[in-house]
Amino acid sequence: MVAALALLVVGGMALVNAITGEPDQKGPATAASPSNDDGDGGRTSPSSNEKTTPATDVPLVISVTGQPTNVVVRIADTAGTVLTNTTLNTGTTLKYDQAPLQVVAANGGSLTVVIYGREQPAKPAGQRGEWLVKAKG
Repeated sequence: MVAALALLVVGGMALVNAITGEPDQKGPATAASPSNDDGDGGRTSPSSNEKTTPATDVPLVISVTGQPTNVVVRIADTAGTVLTNTTLNTGTTLKYDQAPLQVVAANGGSLTVVIYGREQPAKPAGQRGEWLVKAKG
């Protein structure tokens, strides 16, 4: 119950940050599925003092496009700190601003995975999927 509440709070903060253009915090941020409005999400163009992050600078974006699936994301170092270990529902998007990362999904075919702006090849539906996000540089 506490984990679900925490996920809801983090998701709400991420949604507010996405709408206001605030820089993302380190670690994962969740975003709700897009609403059916006129397509601009109510956003305005960023002002000159706001930072924008090109998609190629974001190490990892995971979107659940198929059935809900369990996803584990951990820092790929000797400590292996777990950032996410939960079942993600259809329409959920997670964004990670750090690397290196190791990603494992119970059903890799349910995910769209983008690493440094490049969509990764789809995994077979119903089969475990694994991805490694290397540190840039």
